Amino acid sequence: QVQLVESGGGLVQAGGSLRLSCAASGRVFGINAVGWYRQAPGLQRELVATIRGGGSTDYADSVKGRFTISRDNAKNTAYLQMNSLKPEDTAVYYCKLGVLTSGYLELWGQGTLVTVSS
Repeated sequence: QVQLVESGGGLVQAGGSLRLSCAASGRVFGINAVGWYRQAPGLQRELVATIRGGGSTDYADSVKGRFTISRDNAKNTAYLQMNSLKPEDTAVYYCKLGVLTSGYLELWGQGTLVTVSS
């Protein structure tokens, strides 16, 4: 059985930083594509950043230059470094990992709340 555990959310003042983690555990042989999404109250879930299987990255325009997505294949963990946070970044953040297990699964984390105060 494979599960994802997210961590790193919390309350931060505008201009501050947080780093989110998303760790895959269980029968995991590796991680591939990574996506970080967020959902603010009353809004649809939106894609924030991705790493494709080959390693290329992409970001939503609203976070370019402030957020950095990365992965550590040795630890089966993905990260989202968030700098210069703004109140409009407040949302529940979800990770989505492509996990190599007995097959290939795309799994979602449980979500972690990020609150940015002005």
